[in-house]
Amino acid sequence: MSKQRFSSIWDAIEDTPEEAENMKLRSVLMTALKNHLTRTEMSQAQAAKLFGVTQPRVSDLMRGKINLFGLDALVNMATAAGLHIEMRVIESA
Repeated sequence: MSKQRFSSIWDAIEDTPEEAENMKLRSVLMTALKNHLTRTEMSQAQAAKLFGVTQPRVSDLMRGKINLFGLDALVNMATAAGLHIEMRVIESA
């Protein structure tokens, strides 16, 4: 059995590099949103109203249910929360 090293957990558990990159971006956005809501002490009901979603949807976000969220939805929520998103694209070696 050989020991294989990965640059992230997503590289290790996803089937393709594309899926891994998507999960990396989603996890960054979810973490930023969760941290923002915690820092501002916003209730889930307040966040739901701000994001235009249901309170159970915000609960899913806070519980880290990443498979329930696409990039578009997370970008929309982050923007509604007043967060600024920057993206950097680099060529891999």
